[in-house]
Amino acid sequence: MAKVKITDTTMRDAHQSLLATRMKSEHLIPIAEKHDNVGFYSMEVWGGATFDTCMRFCGDDPWERLKVLRRHLKKTKTQMLLRGQNVVGYRNYADDVLIEFIKKAVANGMDIFRTFDALNDYRNINVAVKTVIDEGAHAQGTICYAISPVHTVEYYVKLAKELETMGCQSICIKDMAGMITPYITYDIVKSIRDAGITLPIQLHCHYTSGMAAMAYMKGIEAGADIIDCAISSMSNQTSQPAIETMLSTFKGTEYDTGLDLALLTEINKYWETVRPQYAEFDLAQKYPDANILVSQVPGGMMSNFLSQLKQANALHRLPEVMEEMTRVQEDFGWPPLVTPSSQIIGSQAVLNVLMGRYKMCTKEVKQYIRGYYGRPPASINEEARKMIIGDEKPIDCRPADMLEPELAKAKELVAPVMEKEEDIISAAIYPQVAPKFLEERMAKKINVDIELAKQGSGFYPV
Repeated sequence: MAKVKITDTTMRDAHQSLLATRMKSEHLIPIAEKHDNVGFYSMEVWGGATFDTCMRFCGDDPWERLKVLRRHLKKTKTQMLLRGQNVVGYRNYADDVLIEFIKKAVANGMDIFRTFDALNDYRNINVAVKTVIDEGAHAQGTICYAISPVHTVEYYVKLAKELETMGCQSICIKDMAGMITPYITYDIVKSIRDAGITLPIQLHCHYTSGMAAMAYMKGIEAGADIIDCAISSMSNQTSQPAIETMLSTFKGTEYDTGLDLALLTEINKYWETVRPQYAEFDLAQKYPDANILVSQVPGGMMSNFLSQLKQANALHRLPEVMEEMTRVQEDFGWPPLVTPSSQIIGSQAVLNVLMGRYKMCTKEVKQYIRGYYGRPPASINEEARKMIIGDEKPIDCRPADMLEPELAKAKELVAPVMEKEEDIISAAIYPQVAPKFLEERMAKKINVDIELAKQGSGFYPV
C-alpha cells in the first residue's frame, strides 16, 4: 500500500463551506508558496462557487487568480471542481462554452478537473472528460453520494465502471452533505476494487455530521488513495477534516503521508489570522449536525427552508416540509441533493406544503421533469409528471444537444470592455455578473499579484 495522498481544499471548498466563498486573492497568494512546499497530491484552488463570487463579491478576476496562483505553485498540481455541462454555473451551457472554458483553464494553469453531474448522468460530463484529456490535463470522474432505495453499493460500482470506460484517470466519491458512514465508505471502495477497477480513488467528505475523518480511515483501509482535507483552522464543521489530524492518524503506519507537521503548524498560524477577517460570513454550524443523519438535508438547504417559510409566516410547517422533501425526491427519481437538484427539490417541497402538491411549480422543476437536467437515478413518478407538465413528452437525448452555441452572443455582450478571450467565457456563464465586473476592472485596472496582495485590501473594489 502506497502512502496516503492528501489534496488541500483550503483555498476552495474550505472557505466555500465556511465563509460563503468570500476569500479574496490577497489572502490566498501570500501563503501559496508555503502550501506548495508541503508535498500535497494537489491543491484545490478554483471552480465550484469561486468563479461566481470572485466577480460578484470579491473584485477578483477568476482567471487572474488561477494564473497567479499557478505561478506560485511550482511543485503542486492545481485542481478544480467542474460541474460538468453546468461548467461553473447553475444551468447547462452549450458545448462551445464548456470546451473553450476547459481549454482556457488548462492554458492558465489547471491540472486536475474533478467533474461531476448532480444526477450522476454521465452524458452530462462526457464532453468535459474528453476535452480535459485532449488538452493533456487529468480528468477525474465523480460519484455523487446519496442515500435512497436505489443508491446501493452495486449502483456505485456500476457508476465507477462507467467512469473507467469513459476514460477517466481517477474516481472521486463525493459526499457533499457529510452523510456517508465509515463502514459504507469501506464497502463502496472495497467493492469497486473487487470489481477490478484499479484507477486511483479519492474521497471527498464534509465533516457536517462528524463522521468524515472516520470515513477516510475506513476508505483508505479498503483501498482508496487520496483524501481531501483542509488546514486545521479552516477544517471540520461543514468543511473537510483537518490535514494535521489525518497526517497524525496515519503517521508511523503503512499509510504514513510523509508530510511535515511542523510546516503545517506554521501555515495554520497564518490562516488563524485570516479567518477572523471574514467573521461576517463565518456562519457555519460550530458543532456536528446530528439532524442531517435523520433528515439528510444539508445545512444550506435547511436555511433556505427556514427563509422561505418565514416569509410565508409558516415556520411551524417545517416538519411537513421535511416529510414532503422525501416524497418529492422519490417522485423525481431520487436525485442526489447537490447543486442544482437540491435547490429544485427543496423549493418544490416548500411550495407543495404551502400551495398543495404540484399546484404551483418553479420553472426549474418543469425543466427537470422535461429532462433538461438529465436522467435521474430512478424513474420519475408518472402521476407527478402529468401534474407538472401535463402530456408534454420529455426529451431523452443529452440535454446539451438541445442548445445552440453561445460564445458569439457573449462576445457581443462584452465587446466594449473585453481585454482577453477569457472575458467572453465569463460573460457566457454569467451574463448578468461578468459585464459589470469587467466594466469595474477596466475603470480600476484590477490586477492580482503577490506584491499587490501584500498591499492589503485597499487595492480591491468593494
